[in-house]
Amino acid sequence: MSTGENEQDLRRMLDMTRFLGIIILLLHFYYYCYAAFASWRWRADFTDQLIRSIERTGLFKSFLHTKLIALFLLIVSLLGAQGKKEESIHASSLLWLLGAGIFLYFASGCLLTPHWSFDTTAVCYISTCTCGYILVLAGGTRASRLIRAQFRKDVFNERNETFPQEERLLANEYSVNFNALYRLQEKQRESHINIINPFRGLLVTGSPGAGKSWFVILPLIRQQIEKGFAMFIYDFKYDDLSKAAYNWLQQFSDAYAYPPAFYAINFDDLLCSHRCNPLDPESMHDITDATESARTILLGLNREWIKKQGDFFVESPINFVTAVIWFLRKYEDGRYCTLPHVIELMQAEYDDLFPVLNTIPEIEVLVNPFITAFRNDAMEQLEGQVASAKIGMARLASPQLYWVLSGNDFTLDINDPNKPKIICVGNNPEKQATYGAVLSLYISRLIKIVNKKGKQKCSLVFDEFPTIFFNHMDGLIATARSNQVATTLAMQDFSQLRKDYGKEQADVITNICGNIISGQVTGDTAKTISERFGKIVQQKDSISINRTDTSTSKSWQLEYALPASKIASLSSGEFVGMVADDPHEKIKLKMFHSEFVQDTGAINKQMKYFKPIPKVYDISQQDVLDNYFQIKLDIKNMLENEVNRLVEQITAQGRM
Repeated sequence: MSTGENEQDLRRMLDMTRFLGIIILLLHFYYYCYAAFASWRWRADFTDQLIRSIERTGLFKSFLHTKLIALFLLIVSLLGAQGKKEESIHASSLLWLLGAGIFLYFASGCLLTPHWSFDTTAVCYISTCTCGYILVLAGGTRASRLIRAQFRKDVFNERNETFPQEERLLANEYSVNFNALYRLQEKQRESHINIINPFRGLLVTGSPGAGKSWFVILPLIRQQIEKGFAMFIYDFKYDDLSKAAYNWLQQFSDAYAYPPAFYAINFDDLLCSHRCNPLDPESMHDITDATESARTILLGLNREWIKKQGDFFVESPINFVTAVIWFLRKYEDGRYCTLPHVIELMQAEYDDLFPVLNTIPEIEVLVNPFITAFRNDAMEQLEGQVASAKIGMARLASPQLYWVLSGNDFTLDINDPNKPKIICVGNNPEKQATYGAVLSLYISRLIKIVNKKGKQKCSLVFDEFPTIFFNHMDGLIATARSNQVATTLAMQDFSQLRKDYGKEQADVITNICGNIISGQVTGDTAKTISERFGKIVQQKDSISINRTDTSTSKSWQLEYALPASKIASLSSGEFVGMVADDPHEKIKLKMFHSEFVQDTGAINKQMKYFKPIPKVYDISQQDVLDNYFQIKLDIKNMLENEVNRLVEQITAQGRM
């Protein structure tokens, strides 16, 4: 038991052992340097007789015998020594002290040479041996002050925050796989990021320069084209993704039973852009399609309305645009059912517009509040209801947009098994507020068409997703899985999504995706991702130092596997994330923290020889303007014809 009396007894025994060792060493000096002691007159008959008596015990039977006994007793005395612990003492310095002491202690025997006088030899030998003994004593004493629980030099706790990751390559006909490297304890290992079920949604985040496009989006597009996916690609910085998709389609077209056609929408370069009418009458089967289109285009133009859905001055413009769209859909079987015609019809005078709209029974309930306000001369209320829609839509009244939106080179059914398509739509960061609203309408109509059973597998890739608005994206991810529609959403930060979509809808979108890959992000996004990954068991060491003792404790605690600070300090090309699995193909190690491996040299060499997206039209600016004025003329003639028809009808009824 550790009591005061026991400790004192132990200390006395150790001191006595050390003292006995010193006595034996002194006897050794006296015996082997007797001639020098005799010349110094440091001898007596009593000591000589004592030495002869000890000699008969065999203590001096060899030169090293007494020295080994003295060293052994010193070591025994040091085993129980307890000194005040010092963090500054390192094992390397102790080894040097002990090594030098032992060397001097035993090598001093070489100084007992007959070439010197007895006095000189004795002084040199005794001094050197004593120095060696003292160095061993000093090293041993300092060893008791050494903190034996040496902590790892791991300032950022990186070793503790490593965990096993999936090293198998799990591939199937739908999977997307990335090669990666990760660290486990002190070793670097190879791993694979296996997105075996992309239909459960993939969320990609990362600040600018984190490597989202290079390490994730581009390899994903390539692999999905290799596996025969029809694709829709929203290319925010056209044509970074579109050009790669076009060339990979040429390279891997044999992966499809029916090679897909490639289409591009680009409002800046009309020569290389196809034309597509997002309000194609054949795809609009009832008035709810018109309502969804009106809501998408207006909320895309007025992002602040997203958080105010349901308000009177938000729903009124939506109802007004819905009525205009559905009227054009019903008029002559959709002859003028395009977004440019909708914009022009909205600008008509109320005297002509409202009577014409009221001729369609299905939209009477929508236009009735506007007609009532007009008849009651409540122009201020009417302008408040309609003007916000007219002003927003007027931003789209440009010849370039009219050209692209009024044609019909292709339809949006990209996953038709017999006629698959790869469609790339391009935005422009300088005009994203205008272009984004139109592209949102394309996406809204496309989603409605592709999310059906019995279609070809397809992939929807949205780069910089917050720059467009699509209502009910969460519903698409939740329901499109069974229809083999894979959705990839890329963004820089969750705060972008919350700003434009509102907190509730943004949280639903970010939480519903089964697969997530994140590069460097900070703030609330890093915290949210860290909490999603959860905690792992980590070893914690603690040490307590007092005057005579040191206590060390080890514990295992649940701590975050990937703290927010670690996610905020990721390097470019380094990602964390979690993958989803299937019931028939389970993945036990879903979480990863890896550096994605990309053969940058080979890919850059390949991209160097990519062909540009080919020209589609050989048109002049005059052709674009002619189309612009033709649309205006179409609406003018249609209104005149309808107004004249109504006047004739009223006149005929009056005669009766």
